[in-house]
Amino acid sequence: MEELMSRKRTPTTNEPTAETSTATETSVAVQAADEGRPSFAERVGQGKGTAIPDPFGIAGDNLAGVRLFESRRDQQVAIQFGEGRSEDKPSQAVIDKVKEAGFRWNPTDRIWAHPVWPASAMSTRINAEKLYQEVCRIIREEKGIEPSKDIPF
Repeated sequence: MEELMSRKRTPTTNEPTAETSTATETSVAVQAADEGRPSFAERVGQGKGTAIPDPFGIAGDNLAGVRLFESRRDQQVAIQFGEGRSEDKPSQAVIDKVKEAGFRWNPTDRIWAHPVWPASAMSTRINAEKLYQEVCRIIREEKGIEPSKDIPF
């Protein structure tokens, strides 16, 4: 007749017991702390992400004095001429072009803004980049600056 063996597993000499595995984990944490770096357990709660600037710049042409940027918080893309001061105001041809594209003047922030709706966000961004290129070209022509090959789009 066969002898019935117990299903309970007993550790062999090579297998760590619960006491030795806890002691090993503790010694690893102590060793990491001794080396001046925090252990994984200490780093787990420190996952603070880096803040993304808002608004963030998409493109800028310093010679033409035009910047294109987007604000995720305000859900808009915007074009700014110079620093937004009255002396940085572009020609009427540029203003008409910006208005045709659906941008509206925001006197508080001194920018031309267009809302970004989730359903049409990609096309709004693409159209804003095309408008930016066109506006830069017009302003460069008005100022007598030769066209740049450095415009990022």
